[in-house]
Amino acid sequence: MATARKRTPSKPEPEPEPKPKPHSPAADPPLSPPKYGSVLKLSCFFLIPYVYLVARHYEIDPELKGSILINAGLSLFGYFATVRLIPVASRYVLRRNLFGYDINKKGTPQGSVKVPESLGIVVGIVFLVLAILFQFSNFTADSNWLVEYNAALASICFMILLGFVDDVLDVPWRVKLILPSFAALPLLMAYAGHTTIIIPKPLVPYIGIEILNLGWIYKLYMGLLAVFCTNSINIHAGLNGLEVGQTVVIAAAILIHNIMQIGASKDPEYQQAHAFSIYLVQPLLATSLGLLSYNWYPSAVFVGDTFTYFAGMTMAVVGILGHFSETLLIFLLPQILNFLLSLPQLAGIVPCPRHRLPRFNPQTGLLTGTNDGTLVNFFLRLFGRKTEKSLCILLLVFQALGCCFCFLLRWLLAGWYK
Repeated sequence: MATARKRTPSKPEPEPEPKPKPHSPAADPPLSPPKYGSVLKLSCFFLIPYVYLVARHYEIDPELKGSILINAGLSLFGYFATVRLIPVASRYVLRRNLFGYDINKKGTPQGSVKVPESLGIVVGIVFLVLAILFQFSNFTADSNWLVEYNAALASICFMILLGFVDDVLDVPWRVKLILPSFAALPLLMAYAGHTTIIIPKPLVPYIGIEILNLGWIYKLYMGLLAVFCTNSINIHAGLNGLEVGQTVVIAAAILIHNIMQIGASKDPEYQQAHAFSIYLVQPLLATSLGLLSYNWYPSAVFVGDTFTYFAGMTMAVVGILGHFSETLLIFLLPQILNFLLSLPQLAGIVPCPRHRLPRFNPQTGLLTGTNDGTLVNFFLRLFGRKTEKSLCILLLVFQALGCCFCFLLRWLLAGWYK
């Protein structure tokens, strides 16, 4: 009887690994449409008083008003350009794996969506283009303000670059505190304004002088102000829309303050200093509103450190060159409070986790405050658990109240303090 011989199976040849398919834009998750309704409500709330002051309340020099209106027109164009470019930039940053997950939505379907990161680069680029274009319509070659204007743009551009580098390389905190001081160098070197301060009237009898020249100490103060403004926006964050929202509120308050000072003064140099601030803050506000339309809850994009550094440096620049740094610091009262709460962790006295965010409960959709020293967690401990959107609105209302307190304080102290 013949026996069947079992054939030894030959070792199958390994199949070649499939080549990775090139990235296709169609593979990117669709970006949710901009939230025009939320942006329109916020814009009307802050811009109606500003438009009224410019158009009706104050008698402003026609040439100066014309420059402000030209700048406003460019800023409006910047808003639409920002809204248009963000979806384009989102596809490119996703191809380079610059994305993040929304930690405050962890455990829900939204928490597993790749959210494009570092979209503040779009705002920064559009802002710089608008600011450069505006030079052709306002500044002549022999303008006294042109040098400081270009120095301001150089500092802002430097900060945008450093912010984007931080987003890509994840720079440590101790380095983040130093970066703005380097970015402020062009501004400090080109600054040709006064280095004096007005002594408060109640202190004049004790000091014996009304004006004190600080010299290099004043420039040191300007550098420290740039460091604080830049990092204060950066650490008061963690909620959808909070970083851009606080920038919008502060920028609107700065615009109202500037136009009030222009309308109340007859000094051309003083008026020009505040107009200089308006020329930079209007594009900042418009482009930030464009970004907010995508960053408002639920965020379709994240702004990254690029935007927070850019916004903080821009506000520091206008406060310094507009000569209202004291008022700017009062506008930043929530950021000062947040910094004081954060100081033990930033100094290493108390352990500091990578993300000092509240705890999210996916079953209830509510945030619970932790013991981390941030204003976000402090508000949750003070007012109880809240949704992310309602907490962000509460913090922005607090920001607006801080700005209103600044206006009230200036009105109460006018003529008595200085």
